[in-house]
Amino acid sequence: MKRVSVTSHGLTAGMLSPAASKVCSALSQSGFSAYVVGGAVRDLLLGIEPKDFDIATNARPEDIKPLFRRAHIIGRRFRLVHVIVGQETIEVSTFRASGTETAEKDESGRVLRDNVFGDQPEDAKRRDFTVNALYFDPATSQIVDYHGGLADLRKRVLRIVGEPAVRYREDPVRMLRAIRLSAKLGMTIAPATKAPIKDLAHLLEGVPPARVFDEMLKLLLSGHASAALRQLREEGLHKGVLPLLDVILDQPLGERFVTLALAQTDERVINGKPVSPAFLFAALLWHEVLAGWKTGIEDGERPLVALERAMDNVLDQQCEKLAITRRLTATMREVWSMQPRFEMRSGQRPYRLVESTRFRMAYDFLALRAASGEVAGELEAWWRGFYAAGSDDRKAMLVPESAARGSTKRRRRRRVHSGERTSSEV
Repeated sequence: MKRVSVTSHGLTAGMLSPAASKVCSALSQSGFSAYVVGGAVRDLLLGIEPKDFDIATNARPEDIKPLFRRAHIIGRRFRLVHVIVGQETIEVSTFRASGTETAEKDESGRVLRDNVFGDQPEDAKRRDFTVNALYFDPATSQIVDYHGGLADLRKRVLRIVGEPAVRYREDPVRMLRAIRLSAKLGMTIAPATKAPIKDLAHLLEGVPPARVFDEMLKLLLSGHASAALRQLREEGLHKGVLPLLDVILDQPLGERFVTLALAQTDERVINGKPVSPAFLFAALLWHEVLAGWKTGIEDGERPLVALERAMDNVLDQQCEKLAITRRLTATMREVWSMQPRFEMRSGQRPYRLVESTRFRMAYDFLALRAASGEVAGELEAWWRGFYAAGSDDRKAMLVPESAARGSTKRRRRRRVHSGERTSSEV
């Protein structure tokens, strides 16, 4: 264990959020120790603004809660306290024992429940990676480093604390976290930390889908989703979380579409713009929906029935692995189901479409399809112009009913003649 002074690391108490400082002060004034720990310390040292602050203390949850007006003890697997200060939530955890012999585990070694409290050195052994096992003391501005995390941070190396295979069996989500952090922070996963991942990837199948979804959402919204998904695929981890990824990336149009969607998402995250998880998951799974839709039509189903069935099948398959919330899947379905309606540019249908609640998101999805070459750029340009135009210009832009019917008949004749479909027919 090393205590490193501020002159060596440069991190000061003034860099903490007011809420984190307030919680640490309250704990210290009550006779408890209080350290900022984990990702917040890591990010501050890297010059990144932390998204949240976690605090580790020797106080028990029942000791912490009475110190704050708004505090809640939460957690089944690990009990901790959420302290709410203004708009900020500070997570406060009690130091935990390093030994997991008394923990409740499943047959694969995954820890299900463990509430054995310990001291700070034991708690440090419980941390996942060395760069997350750094404890910052606001009172002295010292960093307590038990496992060489500062050196690893300077070398940009991600190394797990303890024996990698054992730690992954205790919590398989750590494998996903290793990929996410290495992509986000531009760090290299240490060889020993990386080695067991491919062999243990199947353990993710035993993790509750809700936990996998939370970790995948962090990965996809990290600003480095493209790099992270590539690494997931290289390590075979996608089979436990996005089993359709191989199928998607084996299709030229599908790969182009997904690559564009991820690049746009990363750019928005980096620029501080809002990102819709529903849009991103809709993009990742679209080409499987598209393939099922085409198959249904070829089997004689009506197009809208085929689309509904394709959406059901893809979401049923994916939600077994990834607990995508109903709110997100409802939005995804709206975006997907609106895509055929963009082919209808006559009568009152375009007016009704632009008035739909999800029009803007569905149009952005259409624009992504056009950029990848899946649909004609002319279709996207027409809708862009129609949306921006005034009422008189919109009326002039409408495609005559006879022309629309003729176009449909010509596409059907081409389909019968060639045995193929254009993208607009599916």
